[in-house]
Amino acid sequence: MPKSIARSKTRKAVAKRFKITGTGKVLRSHATRRHLMASRNAKSKRHLAKAALVDKTDVARVKANLPFG
Repeated sequence: MPKSIARSKTRKAVAKRFKITGTGKVLRSHATRRHLMASRNAKSKRHLAKAALVDKTDVARVKANLPFG
């Protein structure tokens, strides 16, 4: 029997935090949105709700942990 090729597993912690778009960009959520939101104005809450792009220096590290994404 030939040995099977080793496959890299998806890091589940990374899969919960990042999303890869159809064109290959990596999206992340903004920080400081878990609590103390009553003191923020509506504009900042609206902007924090939208996804942001991961910096280009970190894209390779995220994609390495999401082999099937």
